[in-house]
Amino acid sequence: MDLLNIEQTYDFKEQMFQAYYDCRKNKRNTINALKFEKHLERNLFELIEEIETGTYQPGRSIAFIVNNPVKREVFAADFRDRVVHHWLINRLNPYFEKIFIFDSYACRINKGTHFGIKRVNQFIKDCSDNFKNDCYILKLDVCGFFMHINRNLLFERLELFIDQQYQENDKELVKDICYKSVFNDPTKNCIIKGSHHDWKGLPKSKSLFSTPENCGLPIGNLTSQVFANFYMNPFDHFIKKDLGIKYYGRYVDDFVIVHPDRYYLKALIPQIRDYLKNELQLELHPDKMYLQHFSKGVKFLGAVIKPHRMYIAGRTKGNFYRAIEKHNKIARDHKPSKEEKRAFLSSMNSYLGIMHHYSTYKLRKTTIKKNLSAWWWNYFKVVRYQKFLTKS
Repeated sequence: MDLLNIEQTYDFKEQMFQAYYDCRKNKRNTINALKFEKHLERNLFELIEEIETGTYQPGRSIAFIVNNPVKREVFAADFRDRVVHHWLINRLNPYFEKIFIFDSYACRINKGTHFGIKRVNQFIKDCSDNFKNDCYILKLDVCGFFMHINRNLLFERLELFIDQQYQENDKELVKDICYKSVFNDPTKNCIIKGSHHDWKGLPKSKSLFSTPENCGLPIGNLTSQVFANFYMNPFDHFIKKDLGIKYYGRYVDDFVIVHPDRYYLKALIPQIRDYLKNELQLELHPDKMYLQHFSKGVKFLGAVIKPHRMYIAGRTKGNFYRAIEKHNKIARDHKPSKEEKRAFLSSMNSYLGIMHHYSTYKLRKTTIKKNLSAWWWNYFKVVRYQKFLTKS
């Protein structure tokens, strides 16, 4: 049965083409993206017809392990499913933005890690009256967050939100795609990239293959990231409104509270634990509770925030060095392919992009000059140790 009427069909096709363009921005050179683009109109119109008639079902994912910045499991959805994800989030995001608090930073336009770091630094500065008075930092996170998101609870709240807040005339279609996205279990239909041995050492709490029944969203999907924000939104409002906390910020499941009273912050922990457990069926990570005076500093989102300065955490420095070594090994082994050159450019510029936000010029220059293989200089040049460019 068609989920759209004739008047809505034209708008929907335009939206799907826009979703495709949004999706291909960072994925255009992947095999799946190129395959989809080869017969773009046919593939896109087939996908549109499936969605309109309610016959669309998510396809096969690719599961693999990444080790940086930490070991984690990723499920990469098929390109056509990514187009659907972009369409869905494009429809919902304007309504989500109306209910999200200002200080949730993940997967939001003009937010992100650097914004979150600067906000927490400002919290500390304001709370301590420019570092003159005492204030304390409480940092907590959720144990196995993505793997323990309850799908039933998530969809129940999504459905209610769409019924009450969503004002467009494709409401039933949006709910249908939400349902299929939330309850799709990629472990039942996936290709393992690499080997099963790659999963060795990954805690069960961090794998979809070991989640409790009806729990878990795959890391790697746009819908997972945005739905995770939506899932935690009631918690944000609990902190800000019910508890009246002024200085609070959250990035995914890492959150920071700044307050002048250490004992007040300590007393918050059981209240936060109870709320997460009772309302969201989540658990505070027992080994990741940090409560210190602001002068001790705090690690947050890959940076160390201390009075009057912020700098890159040791893990990021180590990952940058290991990324260089990885690409050096390729250059020593064989002449890098076009794809390996693109991977080098993407990797190096990603780290330099992160690091140039902080006082790291000397670190960037020294790390690159001392460690990068001379072979790469035949093909690339570095501009002010902020960005690599291909030599013309």
